[in-house]
Amino acid sequence: MRIAIDARELHGKPTGVGRYLSEILAAWKDLPAAAAHEIVLCAPGPQEGRGTAWEQFTLPRLVREARADVLFSPGYTGPILSAVPIVVAIHDVSFAAHPEWFGWKEGLRRRTLAKLTARRACKVVTISEFSKREIVQHLGIDPEKIEVIYIAADRKGPRRIENERNDLLLYVGSLFNRRHLTELIAAFGRLAKRRPGTRLEIVGDDRTNPPVDFQQLIAQAGIGDRIRIRSYVSEDELAALYASARGFVFLSEYEGFGLTPLEALAAGIPVVVLDTPVAREIYRGAAAYVARPDPTLIDAALDRVLFDETERTRILGEATGVLARYSWRDCAEKVLKILVRCGR
Repeated sequence: MRIAIDARELHGKPTGVGRYLSEILAAWKDLPAAAAHEIVLCAPGPQEGRGTAWEQFTLPRLVREARADVLFSPGYTGPILSAVPIVVAIHDVSFAAHPEWFGWKEGLRRRTLAKLTARRACKVVTISEFSKREIVQHLGIDPEKIEVIYIAADRKGPRRIENERNDLLLYVGSLFNRRHLTELIAAFGRLAKRRPGTRLEIVGDDRTNPPVDFQQLIAQAGIGDRIRIRSYVSEDELAALYASARGFVFLSEYEGFGLTPLEALAAGIPVVVLDTPVAREIYRGAAAYVARPDPTLIDAALDRVLFDETERTRILGEATGVLARYSWRDCAEKVLKILVRCGR
């Protein structure tokens, strides 16, 4: 069987969907079942755009030319007029559940294409039971059509060395308003004044809407030399940050899964997260939960995770069982089985 893949997110600086797809492709290389199939990666040429026009008009032609039997669209949407069955991965529906977080044109485009693709698809793959419920509610898709396949943490990076004293707090992920970086910076400002050695590294592309002036917030907090924000780092730099961080924070009120805190746990770093249904589903007991994005509550949780050895031991002890639930190999195997069934 020939399996076509929308591979545009593998190019440039892969984040999110690109990382999801790259992990699946890497796992397929070691799966005997995948060796029986031909994988055809479809991506724009150097001079082509990679947006909706390419997806809806060029991608179907590439799939036809490849004589593919099925198409895997890993990033929320796919060609509505595809001549072959589609399996689409929809990781969350924030654009439908919270349209206020998106510009009206972008939100309308996402809602329309995601709904039409999901209805057209043979199967919809998502990454949590929470996201499945959201897809049913906001896109009106039959729950029988939706398959939950958990993703996993990348364990290839070095693990933290516990006898190193480095009070680094880490955040990794795109910067959205729903992830409450404003409150995090305010909370860290309080913490840093009590704990002189602490530092905060924020890694992620700024996608706030309306825009947030993070440098102004850092200046107001009065600890500008203790916070660094970078839009992107290399994989080696990211691995080094995970290896040296003492705590990890991710205060998102809406996610389909929330992978970076799981990666932190895999690297031996206790995490602080906002108390949401999906966070409870994914991290279970392996986190310090903040009831709401209040700087006072965040400050207290950060202090516990960085300096309370009992709390750190509890979280990392719980992490062993949590991490055992997730496997990229298992994810890749399940996605492959769905593609084969749909392509027949």
